[in-house]
Amino acid sequence: MGAFEYTALDTSGKECKGILEGDTPRHIRQQLRDRQLLPVSVNEVAAREAGRQQSQSFAFLRRVSAADVTLLTRQLATLVRAGLPLEESLLAVSQQTDKPRVQSILLGVRSKVMEGHTLAEGLAEFPRVFPEIYRATVAAGEQAGHLDAVLERLAEYTERREEIRQKVLAAILYPIVLTVMCFIIVSALMVWVVPKVVGVFEANKARLPLITRILIGTSGFLRAYGIWLVLAVIIAVVLWRRRLRDPGARRRFHRLLLHLPLVGKLVRGFNTARFTRTFSILSSSAVPVLDALRISGEVVTSLPMRDAVLEAADRVREGAPIGRSLAVSKLFPPMTIHLISSGESSGELDAMLDQAAGSQERELDAIMAAMVGLLGPMLIVVMGLFVMGIVFAMLLPIFRLDDLIH
Repeated sequence: MGAFEYTALDTSGKECKGILEGDTPRHIRQQLRDRQLLPVSVNEVAAREAGRQQSQSFAFLRRVSAADVTLLTRQLATLVRAGLPLEESLLAVSQQTDKPRVQSILLGVRSKVMEGHTLAEGLAEFPRVFPEIYRATVAAGEQAGHLDAVLERLAEYTERREEIRQKVLAAILYPIVLTVMCFIIVSALMVWVVPKVVGVFEANKARLPLITRILIGTSGFLRAYGIWLVLAVIIAVVLWRRRLRDPGARRRFHRLLLHLPLVGKLVRGFNTARFTRTFSILSSSAVPVLDALRISGEVVTSLPMRDAVLEAADRVREGAPIGRSLAVSKLFPPMTIHLISSGESSGELDAMLDQAAGSQERELDAIMAAMVGLLGPMLIVVMGLFVMGIVFAMLLPIFRLDDLIH
């Protein structure tokens, strides 16, 4: 039995959509006819999801958010802990959501479970919603018989990961918005306000102060070539993004970011926090160490740091300690390496990884708070200096009006 999305027409010709469970598309069409509905289209959920993965056009419009995954994971954990069979738990969670795509995915997973597959195998039908770390952790929980505890841990992991991502975005977004506003305000002054004010002085054909002439020249350039300048910036951004699709160019760019003073510290902290948190949940869920290292490396966005994790996994496979293997690259913070090595020697690797992740997350919060607190006033001051310079350039000829006339 599988889950199918359908589109049908009722007796008044109104279109209706929904999800039904059945053996075949023919079975679903018969159910629709029994309900006095005319079937228009019937598609299996898993096949439709695979089509969405191959064609990413407008996929973001129906994206399953981290909050949705966290909620369904917590609900599923609660029902499994209560002793409800897995297929009934999946059905109950699907009935609780008001989002059609989440419901169709859960029913698709349920259909796989009812066919005799494990929950992890059912989740594997939807890899863009349930990444490998999620599936590997669920598989380990099923094998160990602690699926409810593992699901709770996964929900907490998803929440923390989303919190870090939101904090980083907020820290980056605030300076960007201020910068864009500064650019718009200064550009508007240069293009529309400045020409009207200084035009009266140009009519006198007198020699204007240097700062005023620079202002007039800049204003004329922006009015004449402003659109072309914006187009050039857009083309440069598009070409740069296309260039970064090349792994070699992207790796060099990521290595450059790691060496920048403040940006490098942020990149290291963000990726170290993600790596240690992921490694912690996988290790505590009884996932083999080598598999845990490999999966944890895939959540690292910085390519040099990801390469360092994969190289460390090769050394661990040969018998080297995890901490010493990660320390070779010198890309991870010394405190993280120390905690991992301490956890290995004491047999409490899970606890030390969790402590390392918490330490990095706290440090990351402090850096981002300081960055936002510093960049905001700095950008406001810079914008004020620009505006003050424009006003000064416009007022200076007025103060020297007698000299200009004579």
